[in-house]
Amino acid sequence: MKIAMFGGSFNPIHNGHIMLAKAFQKELALDKVLFIPTYIPPHKQGDTSVSPQQKLDMCRLAVKDMPFAEVSDIEIKRQGASYTYMTLQELKQLYPHDEIYLITGADMFMTIHQWKYPEIIFQLATICGVPRNDDDISDLEKQAEFLHTLGAKTKILNVNIMTVSSTQIRNNIAHGKKISGLVPPSVEDYILKNGLYIG
Repeated sequence: MKIAMFGGSFNPIHNGHIMLAKAFQKELALDKVLFIPTYIPPHKQGDTSVSPQQKLDMCRLAVKDMPFAEVSDIEIKRQGASYTYMTLQELKQLYPHDEIYLITGADMFMTIHQWKYPEIIFQLATICGVPRNDDDISDLEKQAEFLHTLGAKTKILNVNIMTVSSTQIRNNIAHGKKISGLVPPSVEDYILKNGLYIG
């Protein structure tokens, strides 16, 4: 099987994440995309008012109509800072005979060689990136060439993905602005029902 790891804060998960997963699933004929919310992202301190369980709930609601998608609590169960190399090692134990891909956004693709134990990441997964805009594509291609010199396999998908961030959504909610169209309707309902990100 072809299995992709899609990790992130998902605080909250939004339509950009969904579009990215669907684009790579189609392009690479992936059998499974694992959405893996982080317990604590090692590279940023985000909003802490939302519990790990609530992030899992939102992810499950967002992907419920995507037959290839699953939500994994592997990093939340582990607790502490979540490092990608550790999660990939666990996935390799779970799926020893399968091909593993790592889905990243442009920022992560550009910095992945600086992550903890990048050589383990490169050994275990093909690194997949997508540009934020047309200007990004040449930067990503140069980065892919550099990553190849470090032993990485890469896949760049030149598609237009909705530019929206979880920070923007949290700010909208905090300022009483609408988030319709930025997150799946089921996630919007969950956020409003539970009073998340209000202040």
